[in-house]
Amino acid sequence: MQAPPFRLARTADASHTDDNAGARLRAADACCAPTSTQLAASSKRRTRLVELDPHLHCSVIGTCLTTHELRKLVPKFTDLDRQKATDLEIHHAAVELAIAGGAGGKALQKALDERYAGAIRRFEQARDEESVLALWNEALKNGDIPPSYWALMTHPFATMPVRQAAFGELHMLSHLVGAANRADIRRLVALEEENAELRDKIERQQSRLHELSTQRDAAIAQLSEQIVKLTAQASRQTSTDGASLADEVKALQEKLAEADQRLALHTSRREAAEQRALQEQAAAEALRESRDQTLALLKAVQSECYALERATLDALDQPDTRRAGLDGMAGKRIVYVGGRPGSNAALKALVASAGGELVVHDGGVEDRKGLLAAALPGADLVVFPVDCIDHDSMNTLKRVCERHQVEYYPLRTASVASFIDLVGRLQADPATARNVAAGARPASAFCLRHG
Repeated sequence: MQAPPFRLARTADASHTDDNAGARLRAADACCAPTSTQLAASSKRRTRLVELDPHLHCSVIGTCLTTHELRKLVPKFTDLDRQKATDLEIHHAAVELAIAGGAGGKALQKALDERYAGAIRRFEQARDEESVLALWNEALKNGDIPPSYWALMTHPFATMPVRQAAFGELHMLSHLVGAANRADIRRLVALEEENAELRDKIERQQSRLHELSTQRDAAIAQLSEQIVKLTAQASRQTSTDGASLADEVKALQEKLAEADQRLALHTSRREAAEQRALQEQAAAEALRESRDQTLALLKAVQSECYALERATLDALDQPDTRRAGLDGMAGKRIVYVGGRPGSNAALKALVASAGGELVVHDGGVEDRKGLLAAALPGADLVVFPVDCIDHDSMNTLKRVCERHQVEYYPLRTASVASFIDLVGRLQADPATARNVAAGARPASAFCLRHG
């Protein structure tokens, strides 16, 4: 595996290494500095795939092109078999073509440009490093990573620090998604395999039952014919012979009853197997829904953590103002309904430090509910956490806000991170802030008054 395209931290005993090791460190650091060709290309045109740092080709090929696309393209320029080659061999061959350039590199460049032409046009609006990073961060929030990653890597204003930042975020995102989904995927694969085995078993049992049913019908017909013959013979024979014929008929009847019992047993087993198969299918579907909900919740939590981290960095950069990313709240009156006493006090201090006013109503736990309707009119913004508010207060809040034309927004939780994330979304795109906040998590069934 090649090293990442950024300088690694040196250990404490690096000064004790020999001259050859120092030379290798200086040679490794040289890859972090852009070449003269890259500097000239960055000011005039987009960077070509072959001009990128060789350490970036693996991430670009693996993220921006699917294995199906590579299987159609790579065998044209290599000796690999399109059907027999593994996904890893196809990937390695594509990376080698990108590094070598030539006809294969040009074909990869053309395929990427044609597929992500829209993202490239969108990134052409950026005229500096900050604008490129802003478009990349927006793509991360929307989940539109492959097009934006290719557009960023080849952008004229994408310097080495910008590409390092994008590479690092993509690298850590792959770890996070893999860790979150690995257990669910293993369980889902196991359930699907077990489901397939049960289906095969049911088909074999149904085939066996059909054979048994055919054999039983044939045996019944044969036995019935024998019974008729024996009965006719018994009527013509003497009383002594009639006793032996009656015993033989009784034995045949016992065999028929035994065959019916075996058929009933196999039928019950087949029905039980079908029931287990249906249960396993329902469990697999529930697991898929749980995985989708977990991914949605993970995305919401990542957004809140990013907003809280950004607010903390703003507070550290501006210790005198202590705005913590709440510049848009200056001069506004905000009513916060519900929540927890500890987080409510912290939010009140944050909004006050940003020049705004936060009026807190606990939804009727200690404050009278009659004060809620009086506090809402005249507010610039009304927010409430869906996990710490009772249904009666939430219905009253919505009714009063709609009557007085006051904007209200639900929060996923009563945490400080959810509030700061909502403020950041309001500053970026007020039109979609309500839908994003409401869809992050279903309303909690917990009620502060009734439990």
